[in-house]
Amino acid sequence: MISNPQTKQETIDKALSFFDKGYACSQSVLLAFAGQFKLDETTAKLISSTFGGGMGRLREKCGAVTGGFMVIGLAHGNTDPKDMDTKLAAYDKVQEVNRKFEAIHGTTICAELLNQFATEDEVTQRLHHKLICRKVIEDAVGLVYTSIGQKK
Repeated sequence: MISNPQTKQETIDKALSFFDKGYACSQSVLLAFAGQFKLDETTAKLISSTFGGGMGRLREKCGAVTGGFMVIGLAHGNTDPKDMDTKLAAYDKVQEVNRKFEAIHGTTICAELLNQFATEDEVTQRLHHKLICRKVIEDAVGLVYTSIGQKK
């Protein structure tokens, strides 16, 4: 299912490039992998557009993490609602990435990540992008890259 594989660093760099252009963390992660799944960029942008800022700026689940979950779905998700083996295997991969991300950052909650690394004033000034968001995107992409079975 994966075509034109990229190295892990190429995928991370691609995600950070999208983020630096102004895309949400969720969009940046999904877009970094989209071409490998023949998912057109417009569709990827639209699907992931409301997951930034911790799900529509609710500061809930980190957008980089949810973007990663979307990639896991592309790689390992089910298309047959009765295929519980595939569905549960994909859920296991999501839970594994979630655990590993939490091991690195202590949480997958956007508000908690922001509170650890930025003041409210820095968030208001959008400085959090440089203080924490680029790092969580890098980590989420790396974890997902490994989870979906890429080796480079």
